[in-house]
Amino acid sequence: MATSLDNLTLHRYKRTNKAYVEDLGNGVSLTLMLIPAGEFLMGASEGEPESNDRERPQHRVELPQFLMGRYPITQAQWREVAGYDRVEIDLNPAPSRFQGDDLPVEQVTWHNAVEFCQRLAAKASKNYHLPSEAQWEYACRAETTTAYHFGDQLTEDVANYGQKVGQTTPVGQYPANRWGLCDMHGNVYEWCQDHWHSNYEDAPNDGSAWIEAGDFKYRVSRGGSWIYIPRYCRSAFRNGFEPGSDDAVNGFRVCCSAPRTL
Repeated sequence: MATSLDNLTLHRYKRTNKAYVEDLGNGVSLTLMLIPAGEFLMGASEGEPESNDRERPQHRVELPQFLMGRYPITQAQWREVAGYDRVEIDLNPAPSRFQGDDLPVEQVTWHNAVEFCQRLAAKASKNYHLPSEAQWEYACRAETTTAYHFGDQLTEDVANYGQKVGQTTPVGQYPANRWGLCDMHGNVYEWCQDHWHSNYEDAPNDGSAWIEAGDFKYRVSRGGSWIYIPRYCRSAFRNGFEPGSDDAVNGFRVCCSAPRTL
């Protein structure tokens, strides 16, 4: 059963949080999961296998509730929003190497992803944006502390990684985490707002994007991809790409402020 709330449609998924649906037009929609307020230890412990000092020191972060896309942005969603009014830059409606409406969009730069969020925010009159790095890891972990939200091992039954498939796969093909998010491990890397920092020394503890200091020539990307081995798909793993990078591993998902009344 669905109900309307703040121009979003409410659904309930078994074993997940509430979900809201944004109508993008022409039969295309965007599902967003409610990520509850809470706190967690961000980063990897000293004892986590294959971890490194870029993921440390572990630090406690407290976050307010927010909405996050259930899936990475798909090519159908990208194409629809690419048709909205331009904000700062043009968008190619079909940039991806692997074509398919339900495949995640890839070969998009950080600048492209920001433009997508700006267009969607203007059209929907909501605060759409890329997740902060802290929001991404908090949502990925979904109250787990293991290397992956499935446990300490990644298998081909739960994620697309390591060239086992040889390309991206349709979103939602693999099991969701307990907060209803799919494809947080593998499939495509996901852009975050943050500038690259070589470790977590002096990182913010409120869930905000870390754009002070750091290396402004790189942006944080999370989650691994269809081509990378498991260690690069861990919940704590962090990578940095130039914001102009448009490889076939780079996609994204969106966040939005939660409605006032839930």
